Amino acid sequence: MIMEIEITDQNYAEVIKSAPVVLIDFWAPWCGPCRSLAPTVAEIAIQYEGRVVVAKCNVDECDDVPAECGIRSIPTLIYYKDGQVADRSVGAVPKSDIEGRLNALL
Repeated sequence: MIMEIEITDQNYAEVIKSAPVVLIDFWAPWCGPCRSLAPTVAEIAIQYEGRVVVAKCNVDECDDVPAECGIRSIPTLIYYKDGQVADRSVGAVPKSDIEGRLNALL
C-alpha cells in the first residue's frame, strides 16, 4: 500500500520539489470533512503513484507550513507544479475534482 508522506516544518521545502507534481492535503484529526476526504486522498496516492507525490500536513503538528501556505480552513488541498503553488481547493471535494486538477498539471 502506498503511504502518503507526512509533511513537517522541516521537510516541506524538500517534498514540494521532490516531483514535478505534488499534492498536499492540509488536515486535522478533529476535522470531520478532513476525515471524509482522507480515503479519497489515499485512493489518489495509489492511482497516481509514480506521477504525483501525495503528502499530508496535520495542521495541529506543523506551525510554519500552514501559515506560510495561507491555510485558513481545512481540509485544503494545494497542488504544486515544479515546486510552485499551481492550484488549491478548500473543503471535501469529490475525487473527480482532484483528478481533473491533477490531470491538468501532468
